[in-house]
This record gives sequence, C-alpha cells and structure tokens, in this order.
Amino acid sequence: MVSGEGFQPVKSADRTLEVLEALAASGQRRSLVDLARSLDIPKSSLHGILRTMIQRGWVEADDTGTRFGLGVRALQVGAAYLETDDTVSLLAGVLDDLSQQFGETVHLGRLDGASVVYMAKRESVHPLRLYSAIGRRLPAHATALGKVLLAERTDEAVDGLLTWPLAALTPHTIADPDALYADLAAIRERGYAIDNQENTEGLVCFAVAAPLHSPAVDAVSLSVPVARLDSALEERIVVALRRSVGTLRAARGLLSDHARPADASM
Repeated sequence: MVSGEGFQPVKSADRTLEVLEALAASGQRRSLVDLARSLDIPKSSLHGILRTMIQRGWVEADDTGTRFGLGVRALQVGAAYLETDDTVSLLAGVLDDLSQQFGETVHLGRLDGASVVYMAKRESVHPLRLYSAIGRRLPAHATALGKVLLAERTDEAVDGLLTWPLAALTPHTIADPDALYADLAAIRERGYAIDNQENTEGLVCFAVAAPLHSPAVDAVSLSVPVARLDSALEERIVVALRRSVGTLRAARGLLSDHARPADASM
C-alpha cells in the first residue's frame, strides 16, 4: 500500500485524473482553454494529456476536435465498479420493494466528502418525475440522502466535511450553519431525513441511512413531487423506510459474512 507522510503524487497521473474528474463533474463537453484555465494546467501539457486519453478511449472529442468529454472507457470502469460493489447488490431488493410499493423514484446514495453520489436508482412510473442519473453528485447538505448521512456524524465532523459557505440550490435549501445543525439533530432523533424542496423545487425526498457501516456511508431515499404528496402518503413512506432499516440490518450480516474471507487473508 502506497501511503504515508512525504508521499508526492506523480504529476502526470495527478493531472490525468484531474481531467477525468473535471469532465465527469461538468456533465458536458469542455474546450481546451476552459479546462486549462479551471485546472491550471498549461495548454501545451493539457493537449498532450487529452490526445493520449483520446487514443486510449477515456476521452472523446466532438466533430470540430475542440471540445472534449468522457469516452467509453470511463463508462466501462464505472459499470465495473457498480457490478462489484457489495452494497449495490445487497440493497437491490430494498430498492425494488420501495419502487414496487410506491411507483416513485428510489435512490441509493453514498457520501463522498461534502457530496452524495447516486449509486443506483429505480425510476418513477409517473410522467412527472425527478431527473437523475447514476454517478451524479449533489451537495450533501441539500439532499435527504446527504443529510441523513451527515447526521450519522458529529457536528464537528460535519463541519470538517462541508465547504462553507453552503450553496443554496433553491430558496428552501438550509444553508445557515445553525439551522443545518438543528436539522441534523432532528434527523438523529426521528431516524430519517426530509429534503423539502431543498435540492429541487416541487420535490420532497425522504431518506434513511443503511446501517451497513458505522458511521453509515450509504442511504436509501424515495422522492415524490409535491403535487402527489399528502399526509397519508408521507406516513406510508416513513413507515416503509423504517421497515427497510430492519432489512438493511439483515443485509449488514450478509455483508460481514461476505467480507470475512478477505479479512482473514489480511
């Protein structure tokens, strides 16, 4: 394992990964000038990196050859990651069950620093639905998935994770530190999080943490447009999510059993 104090990243590898992360974060093709400016990489060096990545299939250029986006190799690696992720496999049944019960969008999300990343999803059966994509990153403080995972940590740990000041994605986003910490305390008390139009106007989301690790790093959510939500449906969703926690605890035992052979060899 390569780690420890004094480690210096290989510059060319570091820059290559920065390019991949920048293209993934933008969700659209970007020009050489734009990438060079945002990554602070000389255009001559960046041009060589991009040409190499194009040759290997990690990056693709548009017809003009001036704008660049992720290539098919990035898709293959991302798909391989999901296929070999134990949590995605173990919680597939939970996602399926919630989807069948409510016909609404269901997500599995993972905390990654100050963001939450969609790891799996089940589509809503309704024409009016949440737009989302596996691999999409959202600010943790503005989503039910992210908040329920932040609530698994102390306020001091949360303070170190988040980037201040917090971005307000909608007029409803909780961006004030005191208000956010109060909301996290309420989440710890009731056991689930609510995103009341904090990420997307017109959409309410409910989430519970998956108790597979301590503190939890994964969570399951169910999103409903305000137009379809009433108190009776909200109560049904909360009951179903709470029930799923028991299923998730059972899955934790399966995950531990699955991990034992690897642990024993270390």
